[in-house]
Amino acid sequence: MKIVYLDNNATTRVDPEVFEEMRPYFCELYGNPSSMHTFGGQVARKLDEARGRLAALLGADETEIVFTSCGTESDSTAIRGTLEAYPEKRHIVTSRVEHPAVLSLCRHLVKQGYEVTELGVDRQGMIDLDELREVVTDRTAIVSLMWANNETGTIFPIEEAARIVKERGAVLHTDAVQVVGKLPINLADSAIDMLALSGHKLHAPKGIGALFVRRGTRVRPFLLGGHQERGRRAGTENTPSIIGLGKAAELAAEHMEEEQTRVQRLRDRLERALLETVPRTRLNGHPTERLPNTANISFEFVEGEAILLMLSDLGICASSGSACTSGSLQPSHVLRAMGVPFTAAHGSIRFSLSRFNTAEEIDFTIAKVPAVIERLREISPFWKRRDDPALATVDYSVGLDNT
Repeated sequence: MKIVYLDNNATTRVDPEVFEEMRPYFCELYGNPSSMHTFGGQVARKLDEARGRLAALLGADETEIVFTSCGTESDSTAIRGTLEAYPEKRHIVTSRVEHPAVLSLCRHLVKQGYEVTELGVDRQGMIDLDELREVVTDRTAIVSLMWANNETGTIFPIEEAARIVKERGAVLHTDAVQVVGKLPINLADSAIDMLALSGHKLHAPKGIGALFVRRGTRVRPFLLGGHQERGRRAGTENTPSIIGLGKAAELAAEHMEEEQTRVQRLRDRLERALLETVPRTRLNGHPTERLPNTANISFEFVEGEAILLMLSDLGICASSGSACTSGSLQPSHVLRAMGVPFTAAHGSIRFSLSRFNTAEEIDFTIAKVPAVIERLREISPFWKRRDDPALATVDYSVGLDNT
């Protein structure tokens, strides 16, 4: 059975060119880059090359790149490291739609005595910059806002947010895991202080990430130990994966235009066809300020997990939300924050494309999804009552789990 992979916001395939770049550094050039001998030194030079490639993609200086194990570690380093650097400041600002890597940490910090303000979003998933201006004070240590939402693709006005935060003397960190490789970034001309990314979202392997730390930004290291990463992140470097991330960054720069043209056209074609052919559907997220690869569509009165299982039987891979929370039967916290009703939130499916997707795969998906939805609605007691005004007042958070 052919696999149609439309879950690229969860993870991406490793580009074959990335894999080939990594291959020699497992069994042939396996030296420790911190060693004094020539064998290790050639590995150190390759790490420097990878750092330069990633810096070029971000429009940053090589010295501002810190390699980590993943996006979650990068987020934690930024937030916890800033709080340690500014112990007199006990206030954090984030949003209600952040990835669990940020939101769970912030809510944990509340238990440790920190004050956390979570910005709301409108029905398109967008924050209000006026609200941001109101809540950031001289007590605020850090503002952590994602650049683009992993579930809906909605893009926050992060550059303007960074300027607002900078004016108030706080630090701006952005989780840019979904943006890097899809949208152009030039941190040299930005007010962003720290930016987190993850390699497996841009066709590098899992288990490698990075944190941009603007020169002069005060942040304490999350991992203490050796001198690696200029003392900012201890631990022997994951050499093959760092090299793979560097190559992936180079390839991402080369394919940036394709992400914003061909990939977006495929996304639009899928989105338009499903919204037109399947009744009682809705698009979740901003119609224009959205990642070029992401479509989040709600199919009312059916259960998202059932949709995914039936699509999986056809070889179509999609998602009902964040891969980090997909084990929960509760509707997405992102869609709840946007005010999406339970009738739609439970049947929300995220389709996320990459440059490896083809027109034939999109046509196959367009042909199969309507029949899946129709079959599930035939057995849904709520679909039969879809025009009942009383349903508008029902809390579906329990009922739909059993359909």
